[in-house]
Amino acid sequence: MDTMEGNAHTAVGSQGAGRPIESLHPGRVTKDGAGVVLTRLLESDLQRRLDPFLMLDLFGSDVPEDYLAGFPTHPHRGFETITYMLTGRMRHADSAGHSGVIESGGMQWMTAGRGILHSEMPEQESGRMAGLQLWLNLPARDKDTPPWYRDFRAEELPRWREPGGAYDVVVLAGRYRHLQGPVARPTTDPYLLDLRWQDAADIFVELPTTHVAFAVPYQGTVSAQGKVIPTAHLGIFADDPENRGVLLSGEAGSAALMVAGQPLREPIVQYGPFVLNSDEAIRETLRLYRSGDFPPAEL
Repeated sequence: MDTMEGNAHTAVGSQGAGRPIESLHPGRVTKDGAGVVLTRLLESDLQRRLDPFLMLDLFGSDVPEDYLAGFPTHPHRGFETITYMLTGRMRHADSAGHSGVIESGGMQWMTAGRGILHSEMPEQESGRMAGLQLWLNLPARDKDTPPWYRDFRAEELPRWREPGGAYDVVVLAGRYRHLQGPVARPTTDPYLLDLRWQDAADIFVELPTTHVAFAVPYQGTVSAQGKVIPTAHLGIFADDPENRGVLLSGEAGSAALMVAGQPLREPIVQYGPFVLNSDEAIRETLRLYRSGDFPPAEL
């Protein structure tokens, strides 16, 4: 584990008050896969505003019937999925020959690229299962790349521990202080940070001024400039080229996913699990899938 403690200093310092919250969006409870109960926080109506991010789901239940059916084999093309397991065990297997189990605190990063079939099934029959899955768009030039997969154990993810123990920050992607996440994407430059408060504190996250940014509390509530983001809500931060980041305040026991990235500003054409740049590309993908020629060996 890349765990670091720094010299004590104020969380805000000279960084200022951070970007204000522009809008709040409650999650929508739904079912996906073979009947997994989840809360969808980012969907098509926010894709343009939160480009390059396409979807965000939060799942969590102590009731096995809510998750046991899992996500049997299904296709993807044109984007990446990042799954972060808060509690429990999930097994991944795909048509490119990748397989693995992500456990509590672990992350799975999959690039669907030109096409992949995969399954995500619970590796448990009881107890709590909870986590988040984020869809990250690929630039048009990368949508036909070969599929890629990597999973990371909790101890492989860099973790910042604030001196005095007020909070931890797990760096899934992007940067926090001098820590760098294990996966980098130069074009979209995603930031995925798991913020966990042990005591009431302010956490300042420095971000590139051109990035879109949002936060989702998955435990307790957090606030920015006095505006509360409730649990299982998505709070979008205003774009502000003069502001260097986001300042989040939390109470003991609160936790939130902080997400930011560089917009692609390219056409987004989505048909279910396929995200491309034109109707023609979607039609060709559907033709391949329906004819049994998906995923294509090469394009």
